[in-house]
Amino acid sequence: MDLVLMGLPGAGKGTQAEKIVEKYGIPHISTGDMFRAAIKGETPLGKKAKEYIDAGNLVPDEVTIGIVRERLGKDDCKEGFLLDGFPRTVAQAEELENILSEMNRTIDYVININVDRNKLMERLTGRRVCRNCGATYHVVFNPPKEEGVCDKCGGELYQREDDNEKTVGTRLEVNIKQQQPLLDFYEEKGYLQNISGDQDINDVFKDIDRLLGGLTK
Repeated sequence: MDLVLMGLPGAGKGTQAEKIVEKYGIPHISTGDMFRAAIKGETPLGKKAKEYIDAGNLVPDEVTIGIVRERLGKDDCKEGFLLDGFPRTVAQAEELENILSEMNRTIDYVININVDRNKLMERLTGRRVCRNCGATYHVVFNPPKEEGVCDKCGGELYQREDDNEKTVGTRLEVNIKQQQPLLDFYEEKGYLQNISGDQDINDVFKDIDRLLGGLTK
């Protein structure tokens, strides 16, 4: 099964990716992991990517797409893959179509974990971190026994600057704007499957599992 996983920050993509990989045995391919592997392996494209990253620049599409092509051609992807973080644009999505077409393959599903924006705000702004030991809590989902105090070491809990409402709100708006054309593209292709992330983690996976079960029959 050839899958693309999508979702806004805080939607729970990482958790669901782990569950999909564990049950279906396909590799989880994130953009970051691909870049790191290509750079570590000192492939020609990896060296190019490193030059851009070291200079603090975005890696251009042709290098990113080349690295994706190399990664999808590896043996562990023969039975399928779960792509996460790529494609990010319609242009990249079209290139992915071309890569898969060369392999006589096509995307089975684009799974979009859909969560209400207000719920994402609650999830992302509720994190608290211990100044002393770095332990993380959440004011709603994983609160400390005593408000503002770390259970483990008694240190002070604080909200990181990038977790405040203004920063999180901006990040969400940017992601929503970037993601919408891609969702429209995949909906038109008939690949898009929206899964509600506004439920328990295990229930989210049950919905995904029901969807994917049809591919393995």
